[in-house]
Amino acid sequence: MPRLYGFEDQSRRRLRDEEVQPLREMVSRALAKQSNGEVAAWANAQGYRGTMGGEWKDASVGRLFRNPAIAGLAYDENGKLVDAGHPGAITPEEFMALGEREQDRKTAEAVPAHSYLLTDGGCECGGCTQFLTGARTNAGTPGYRCRPKDKQGRGGCGEVRIDAELLEDHVGEYVVAELLKPGTRAQILKAQDAVRQQVKEAKEAVRDLEQRQKETGKLYGSRQISKGAFVAAEAEITASLKEHRARLRFAEQMANFSFGNAKDLVKWWNHAPHGSKRAIVLLLLEKIQVFPASARGVRTVEPGRVMLHWRKGIRS
Repeated sequence: MPRLYGFEDQSRRRLRDEEVQPLREMVSRALAKQSNGEVAAWANAQGYRGTMGGEWKDASVGRLFRNPAIAGLAYDENGKLVDAGHPGAITPEEFMALGEREQDRKTAEAVPAHSYLLTDGGCECGGCTQFLTGARTNAGTPGYRCRPKDKQGRGGCGEVRIDAELLEDHVGEYVVAELLKPGTRAQILKAQDAVRQQVKEAKEAVRDLEQRQKETGKLYGSRQISKGAFVAAEAEITASLKEHRARLRFAEQMANFSFGNAKDLVKWWNHAPHGSKRAIVLLLLEKIQVFPASARGVRTVEPGRVMLHWRKGIRS
C-alpha cells in the first residue's frame, strides 16, 4: 500500500517536508473554490507528482482531501473524528471545510464551506484571551465566537461573537494598507527570520515530546508504571504534541510564505489562496483581540472593538 502524500512512510509519524507545502497549497486552492480537476492541473504544472510518481487526477485529489490523516485525524468506531496521534499537514478546521466542500459538490442545497482566516490562534477574546473559533449562526452565517466553558472547564467566557466576513474584511483592509507602505516587505523578511528560529525550536519540542511518548510506552510495557499513570501521562503528552504541532504548522506557513513580485497588492489579496493570506496576517500581527459589541445584533466594527497588535518593527 503506497504511503499517504505528505508523510514519510505508512506509520505517518513524520511529515515529508518537500510535500507539505504543495499539499497545503492544494488545499488552499480547493477552499478558494477551485475544483479538484483545477487543483490537479495546477499541481501537475508545478511539477508535483503523487507518491507513486504519477500525475494528479481529479479522483486522486479527491481521495487525498477525504483522508482525515492529512489533518492528523482519524475516524473512531462510531465514525467520529478524533486525534490520530500523528502530525497533520493541514488544520482540523481545514479538513472540516474540505468535507463541507465535498457535500456542496454533491448537493446544491448544501451550505457553502467558509475558509476561516483567523481560527487556530489567529484571534482571541479581548475579555478572557481564549482563542476564537469558527461557528455558524442559527441562520447559517459564518462567524467567530468565544466558546463558553464546558463541563470539564475548557473554554472561555462566551461573551464574544462577530460575523466572519465583517472581521476578516476589517483585518484585510488594515493588512493590505500596511503592505502598501514603503519598507514593509523588508520588515516581513526580518519577521520571517525570527519565525524560522521558531520553526527550529518547535521541531525540537515535538521531537522531545515524541521521545517522551515512546519512553512512557516502554515504562508501561515493562510494568514500571501503572495503567492510570500511563493514561494520565499519555493524555498530557498528546495534548502538548497537538499544541506544538499546530504552532509548528503555522510557523512553517509563515516561514515559507512569499507574495513574489505582486505589484497590485489589493488584487493579490482578493485572489490569494487562504494559506497565503493567513501567513501574511500572522507575520504582520502579533495578535488580534475582539471585544463584545455594545449591543446585540451590531453589524459594524465599532471603535475599539477589534484591536490589532502589530509585530515589533512592522510599525514605527
